[in-house]
Amino acid sequence: MLRHVYTSLLRPLVVRQRFCGYASGAKKIANDKVLVTFKTAEDTFEVQGTIGESLLDVVVNKDVPLDGFGACEGTLACCTCHVVLTEEHFDRLAKPEEEELDMLDLAPELTDQSRLGCQVILTKEDKPGVVVKVPSVTRDARSL
Repeated sequence: MLRHVYTSLLRPLVVRQRFCGYASGAKKIANDKVLVTFKTAEDTFEVQGTIGESLLDVVVNKDVPLDGFGACEGTLACCTCHVVLTEEHFDRLAKPEEEELDMLDLAPELTDQSRLGCQVILTKEDKPGVVVKVPSVTRDARSL
């Protein structure tokens, strides 16, 4: 009886977990990764982000050395995570909410493809990678 329960109910779950990469605490399989290239005036940083992470999450989780980036920790209270996206990447995103637009109004070097990194979420459409320009000037809107 127990053998029948295992083979009919539990074994398919175990096989599915192993196939998807989740068995025994394993991390998500590599196909959830997106190469994110952050370009500043002085440097270029290439790191692997995970689908579902925001650009701010990628900077924090991968210790990308961008001074002051995301000072408000993604609460839409500053514009320090202001980024400029490629037109193709920008066009795939949903329209920004009013709070994001208010913060972007305060961002230096604003362009038509500007967004806040805390609001840009990586998706499978971003594979194999995205390029993000980080403006050379940052301004913390909380200090204005």
